[in-house]
Amino acid sequence: MTANQELAGLFGQESAHAHQTVLSGSQESDLFSHQREALLRRQAPLADRLRPRNLDEFVGQGAILAEGRLLRRAIAADRVGNLILHGPPGVGKTTLARIIANHTRAHFSSLNAVLAGVKDLRAEVSEAGQRLERHGLRTILFIDEVHRFNSAQQDALLPWVENGTLTLIGATTENPYFEVNKALVSRSRLFRLQTLTPEDLNKLLDSALKDPERGYGGRNIKLEPKAAAHLVDVASGDARSLLNALELAVESTPADDNGVIRIDLGIAEESIQQRAVLYDKQGDAHFDTISAFIKSIRGSDADATLFWLARMIEAGENPRFIFRRMLISAGEDVGLADPQAMVVVEACAAAFERVGLPEGLYPLAQAALYLACTDKSNSTGGFFEALRTVRTAQRQDVPTHLRDANRDGDAFGDGQGYRYPHAFREHWVAQQYLPDALQGEAFWAPSHQGWEGQRRELNLERRAAQLAAAAEAEDAHPLLVSSGPDQPQLERWLQRQLAVDGERLQTLRKHLWSDLEWSRTDRVLMLSGRSLLWSLDPLAAVSEGGVLILCASASDQQRLAAQLELLDPLNRPSLLSNLQALDALSQNHNFEVIGGRLTQDDLKSPRLMRHWSAITNRTSTGARLRLLLSESELGPASALLEHSQEALTPQAIHELNDLKELEARWLSQRSERDALRQQLENNGWTIESTNWQESSSLRVDQSLMNRWLGEGRPYRVSFENHANGDPSTLVTLKKELMKRVGQQLPMRLQHWRFDGRRC
Repeated sequence: MTANQELAGLFGQESAHAHQTVLSGSQESDLFSHQREALLRRQAPLADRLRPRNLDEFVGQGAILAEGRLLRRAIAADRVGNLILHGPPGVGKTTLARIIANHTRAHFSSLNAVLAGVKDLRAEVSEAGQRLERHGLRTILFIDEVHRFNSAQQDALLPWVENGTLTLIGATTENPYFEVNKALVSRSRLFRLQTLTPEDLNKLLDSALKDPERGYGGRNIKLEPKAAAHLVDVASGDARSLLNALELAVESTPADDNGVIRIDLGIAEESIQQRAVLYDKQGDAHFDTISAFIKSIRGSDADATLFWLARMIEAGENPRFIFRRMLISAGEDVGLADPQAMVVVEACAAAFERVGLPEGLYPLAQAALYLACTDKSNSTGGFFEALRTVRTAQRQDVPTHLRDANRDGDAFGDGQGYRYPHAFREHWVAQQYLPDALQGEAFWAPSHQGWEGQRRELNLERRAAQLAAAAEAEDAHPLLVSSGPDQPQLERWLQRQLAVDGERLQTLRKHLWSDLEWSRTDRVLMLSGRSLLWSLDPLAAVSEGGVLILCASASDQQRLAAQLELLDPLNRPSLLSNLQALDALSQNHNFEVIGGRLTQDDLKSPRLMRHWSAITNRTSTGARLRLLLSESELGPASALLEHSQEALTPQAIHELNDLKELEARWLSQRSERDALRQQLENNGWTIESTNWQESSSLRVDQSLMNRWLGEGRPYRVSFENHANGDPSTLVTLKKELMKRVGQQLPMRLQHWRFDGRRC
């Protein structure tokens, strides 16, 4: 970074262009610049002086910056594309951008969106174009508070980001999906930085007190534990707030007679007195808090409801807005489980208008508590199903008997056949009310709760009597793997993979990964990589983590490597040739998920069984395990005896029965499964297993017979190695299979799924 770039970073409140100076080549000018920068560094606030210079000094954000995570890999490889860093103040967005500047070979420029205008953007674009044209040098433009750019400014930036003249790194405290141009968002990878934990803040405190160059390591400071705890607590995850408070406490406290600056709880409380309520009525905090409030009502948590309500009131939220949202909740979340909920909220709102503040807070709290504590139902959502049908259904003609008979009813037959419900017992009669094409559709699904629960059974009885046929279930959830707008190539590739693999394997893949809750930052180790099919779910789910595949053989590695050439390098899973390759990874590179489909060869391989300790040592506490094991219950002889015995000769039955006993011993993997489970439990995994049976069929043809009986095939080798094996038995088996060429041979498989969690 050049001197004037560093200077521009120190004055983040102004545009970078406002600080740019032209340095002369004279030694005098260089000396003056150096002295000025040294002075500014000494006088800079503590939070700025302690800003991390590299990733090793960066505190927190392990979810996106730990070893093996996507962003760390991208920074190390100098392959950072367009980024938008989103998070609350003081979590390291600007610092991370500066670290990227220190690691890149590209030219790094910065702007602050508060003061920069279209003119500044045009100047940056012009200079970036010249650097790219004349020197082939990329330009990374960091824009702090990017959401402050208006629509025209963002539109001016878009074409140059799109054609690659600029690589954008934006930082924002607001949700970029709402505050940033959608086109910019779609061309950027989003990373959300989380609020720093108390452990992170304590590390910062310790660093500030011990660093002799940038912190207070050269001064004798005693920070009492209660004072430190107060600073950390009130800072609420904001590093800048914490360090500013520490600086105020140190600089405003005189040393005692021994030269010691003692900071007790009283001084700490004066330095940082009140936790700020982060709340912008047009920003994320506003929408996040009202969302938490409504979800707490929906979840019937009265305590959480009152907490979020109090937070909104303390931040200055308009109570009328809160009442409007509670009226919506009364219809959406309570509905007909308690029809009085709407009445109660409306009455409380009217009381608030009559009473005003502050006493009006009583009916506000009453309405919130009523909604939180009453029965819940979302059955009114059936209206939107009806609305969707109205918009999509082809035939919506009103049935003749429901039409208005007062207008030419005699001529057209309108109204004829209508049965008046009040003329019947219980004021109800079974008749058609929906259009002909929609008979059987059910839009309202009453819950068991409250008022509608009392009427549910009667409604269901009447619906059953009234409708001639139930609605056909529509497959509204087709299989879709999406990797986000920033990875269209990966998405297309995943779709191709899904298309070429069989339906049976797709079902097994779903079984393997079902109910696993992914995190976008998970690091995944796939064992026994023979097919990319089993890695599709991790690839789609861990866009900010990473996938490593342990290949079963050199040929598998070569084949997988060729397929992965389709992907962007940063999105490719890494291929490992053997378990020893794990040792080459960084010590901090641990996995959150271990998965894979293990074959019989894997279970019998001492290599894998011997290395479970090494694999476990590479996992995080609480890591999850998903293994799929499959065992054939029938071999060819067993299948023939089970499904075609009536067509076999007595001699063939005798010989095939001998084969059946051998097949049962060859196919069984029980001892290997038990050994695997024992190995896992010995290495600190808690294991639960589920199993299910799969019925399938194989078409008998020459390739299938070669698979079983060809020279060197495992089935034939197992038979030939058996002491009592009679070669004529295999001849008989082949003859019987030849009789059934072109037919389907039913088979059965048993599958086990091992679900594990590291203790």
